[in-house]
Amino acid sequence: MQGSANLNVMIKAARKAGRSLSKDFREVENLLVSRKGASDFVTRADTAAEQIIRDELMAARPTYGFLGEETGEIEGQDPTRRWIVDPLDGTTNFLHGLPHWAVSIALEHKGQIVAGVVYDPTKDEMFFAEKGAGAWMNESRIRASVRNRIDESLYATGIPFATRGELPATLKDLANLMPACAGVRRFGAASLDLAYVAAGRYDGFWERSLQVWDMAAGIVIAKEAGAIVEGIAPHSNPLDTNDILVANEPQFEKFSKFFRV
Repeated sequence: MQGSANLNVMIKAARKAGRSLSKDFREVENLLVSRKGASDFVTRADTAAEQIIRDELMAARPTYGFLGEETGEIEGQDPTRRWIVDPLDGTTNFLHGLPHWAVSIALEHKGQIVAGVVYDPTKDEMFFAEKGAGAWMNESRIRASVRNRIDESLYATGIPFATRGELPATLKDLANLMPACAGVRRFGAASLDLAYVAAGRYDGFWERSLQVWDMAAGIVIAKEAGAIVEGIAPHSNPLDTNDILVANEPQFEKFSKFFRV
């Protein structure tokens, strides 16, 4: 697929950050067996990856705003356009040597996400989409599944860690859904969960208390693949509510009922 100039800039930045993180990931695997530990190293790797992305994006579009997980908000001269970046989604996986993490870059225009890139360097899978142009993984068009039966469907979610207050609600969600479906996966990277719904690998995804950078790129990819995306409250915008509910069109209404009780 021939993308726009903006999309090509995003893909280039994601690949460049992915190469840096892949090198660091190999080092993390060595640090895991040392007394030194890997946590501080991963924090530096995360920050360095965001700097790479920021440098690439701002060099190409210096007037755009920037919102990054590590950098925070940087106002641009153009108030209508903003990059939204998570340089390392799945940090805990990365820290533990698990090869399931991604670089996520989105472009927002007048409050709408118009382009998104989610890159998994360990599998060399580049998921991307632009509004109105469909969703892609590498050179192949991707589409959400068409499964209609809940009992044949596979879903994904995120489970809160430590003392985060969303755990009771998530456990209630799981108790409602799991007896009715084929399975629920918790792989620890929301951007990839959304990309996997777009690719038909999952039939749906939900999660509570996400940040904008966790979801932005994946939202446009899932929508362009034919999935329905809302907040957990009916007809709400996930970027406003910080929670998300996604499923293929044939079963979205049935799927949503497990969480809207």
